[in-house]
Amino acid sequence: MSKRNTELIKKENILSENKDIDIKEDHFKELMDIYTSAMDKMTMYLNEIKRDVKKFYDYDVIDHISSRLKSPESIITKMEKKGYDLNYKELIENIHDVAGVRVICPLKDDIYKMREIISNIDEIKILEETDYISKPKKSGYRSYHMVCSVPVEYKENILYVNCEVQIRTMAMDFWATLEHRMKYKSSVGYSEECSKEFIKFAKTVASLDNKIGKLYKKRHGNNDIVVLKK
Repeated sequence: MSKRNTELIKKENILSENKDIDIKEDHFKELMDIYTSAMDKMTMYLNEIKRDVKKFYDYDVIDHISSRLKSPESIITKMEKKGYDLNYKELIENIHDVAGVRVICPLKDDIYKMREIISNIDEIKILEETDYISKPKKSGYRSYHMVCSVPVEYKENILYVNCEVQIRTMAMDFWATLEHRMKYKSSVGYSEECSKEFIKFAKTVASLDNKIGKLYKKRHGNNDIVVLKK
């Protein structure tokens, strides 16, 4: 959220700028409701894109969409890890992935088409972009991340609220889901040997994406989707 939105929130008595976070209080729950509205609004835009591209081009640029709101515990853990004070101002200004939407595309080229389409929606403000496809993380992780600011109605005000959008192929999502489950959700631990194996698998997945993309172009040609401002 921008500083202007922070002031609007203070005015409506949702939170005070330096008020400490208490995940059990109503202030926190109300703020999470605002982030949920942003997540739902972003999902609505994406479903409209999916529908329109299918209608006009008979092509599924999006295979499916998922969303999640970061858990209170994860928010606190991330703030502590980053060294932020545990107050609402720090949360709003520095934690950009409280609301998250994931877009799964069939082909790698679709990712950049989606990036262009999203960037041309007037109501959405793009605050930050990170291309982990052309420059993967050391772990092998590949995806395209966008921090978007979307308009949310709240008590007769319009708040622009941050929502992170991750765009990846089905193959990238398969790898990322399993890697995350083994690394963060397993009680067994994640050895250096296992990490190296997953990096190899990530390269295999990237090679598969490239080969499938080339095969698709050979059989169907390019999908020249004309991006119009919405």
